[in-house]
Amino acid sequence: MQADRDAEHSGRAGGGGAAAANGTPVASGAPVTPVTPGTVAAPAAPADEARRSRRFPSITRDTARPEGSGRAVPGAVSTPARQWPMLSVLAATAAGLLTTAVGHPKAGCLAIGVALIAASVMRRVLPSVGMLAVRSRFTDMITYGLLGVAITLLALVIEPKPLLEIPFLESAVRFTVR
Repeated sequence: MQADRDAEHSGRAGGGGAAAANGTPVASGAPVTPVTPGTVAAPAAPADEARRSRRFPSITRDTARPEGSGRAVPGAVSTPARQWPMLSVLAATAAGLLTTAVGHPKAGCLAIGVALIAASVMRRVLPSVGMLAVRSRFTDMITYGLLGVAITLLALVIEPKPLLEIPFLESAVRFTVR
């Protein structure tokens, strides 16, 4: 019985695995470095600790790449060209805001709503959209789509001369404003 324990501890038994010269178990496939009686074994490498634990390290040693970087177009192209989906939505939204500020709120809100609907369509159709991808594909599509439809509907019912007549809207507004 004692011989079995000794053999298992030193790594000579069938299921015991390998062991270093000092008797500590070593993972199979890992190189075994002999330790002579006068030397001290080197501490475990940080990579070994990372393999053992699935937790994030308490000290950050590097910065992560931005999530959307280089997703829309290959890396050989400049950054603005890689981010064309996000830049097109931002440009249309800026044009809508400028149009609203100049004094045409109906056209400006319509431009903003259409830009968000286009963002929803791009998120669904294109395989990679760069920084336009914020959450999961489904969540982005629903968020952009609902906001775009809501802003577009608001643009269509802006007074005077609304382009869309909603029968219950006038009574709802009168009830809430009183």
